[in-house]
Amino acid sequence: MIEMAKKTLTEAERKRLQGERQQAQAELERLREYLKTEPEPTGDEVDLAVYEREKHLALVRRLEQKIAEIDRALETAKKGTYGICERCGNPIDPARLAALPETTLCIKCKSELEKIARRTTPR
Repeated sequence: MIEMAKKTLTEAERKRLQGERQQAQAELERLREYLKTEPEPTGDEVDLAVYEREKHLALVRRLEQKIAEIDRALETAKKGTYGICERCGNPIDPARLAALPETTLCIKCKSELEKIARRTTPR
């Protein structure tokens, strides 16, 4: 592994991550509340209701994952390793960090992990 250079978040980057986390948390709470209060479907509504519920549950899982990713990025900032790929130790492209500030992997490592996941996922 390459020796990691120390990198910290700028105040603007930290605020952006915290803002995205707050937004994701609010949406997650809204979806969870919706799922609690959703009425029981009847007759022909059953198939559509099942589809809608599954869609909402998938959104809940994605938001939970995003919050965990943001928390992880904030933790790497505390350690001074923000912007350094957790897998290979190389710096993450600043354009990638601008688009996905919660990322902890460079594009090469992320692509490799996605290829591995596709190969191991049953079809």
